[in-house]
This record gives sequence, C-alpha cells and structure tokens, in this order.
Amino acid sequence: MNNHVFLAAPFKQLLTQDKVIDSQNMNLIKQVIQLLVDAHYAVDNAHQRESWGQHMMTPDECTAADFDAIKKCQMLMAFPGSPASPGTHIEIGWASAFDKPIVLLLQENTTYAYLVSGLRTVSCVNYVYYKDDADCLLKIKQFLTQKRCEGE
Repeated sequence: MNNHVFLAAPFKQLLTQDKVIDSQNMNLIKQVIQLLVDAHYAVDNAHQRESWGQHMMTPDECTAADFDAIKKCQMLMAFPGSPASPGTHIEIGWASAFDKPIVLLLQENTTYAYLVSGLRTVSCVNYVYYKDDADCLLKIKQFLTQKRCEGE
C-alpha cells in the first residue's frame, strides 16, 4: 500500500469538557478514515493518533509528527473548519508547499478563508462540497472513484 493520505480536521475546538472529541465529529472522522482504508489508503490522522483527545501530544511532538506525515503523504484531505482551525490551515499550507494534491471538504453555505477558497490558483486542489455528514461520506466515495489532479 503506497497511497498515504493525511486526514486533517479541527482538533482543539472539537474537544468536549471531558477533553475528548465530540461524538458526532469523532464518528464522521472515523467513517472518513474507514472509506480511505477501504480505498487502499494508509491514513495518518492526529485525532486517531492521540486517542481522540485522551493522549494529547505536546506542541513540539504533534507539530513534528504532522509535518513529517504531510511531507511523506501522497495526498492531504482536510476539513478546514468553520470557524477556521488554525492548525488545519497550517497543515493545508504545508501540503501546498510540498506540492501535495489536496482535497478540501467544505460544507455548503459556509464561508471559508479566501486563501482556502483560492488555493487552487497555486496548488492541485479538489473542492468537495457537501450538505451534511451523510452527503460528505457519499461525496468522498464518489471522489475516490473519479479522476483527480495529476500526481495522485
């Protein structure tokens, strides 16, 4: 399996009072991971790596781990977050700088940063717009079976 995807999504803003990812977002991220695994991708994801918030890495550890994983991956898939997730935006920037194909998962009728919306002008970006969690999963399945940017 040589297809490696880094799945990025907001983290700290999704933590509950118990310091774990809320169940709806955890479920969606787990389902996206499973779709990618079923499509023969090795998936790197900070949420899973850090036990959904139960075993948080230090800032130095998570920064180095995410940077190295993005450097090695063949594709970055990301939920940029609304409100914007600073960490996810940094990861999107690293992927762009490393010339990695990027898939941005964007909820319809949501405003995103201009540099996210315009990223396709400088990088290979596939924008996947969805209505709700079920639609998101369906659109990811469809995306994984269609032609994407060169280099994937």
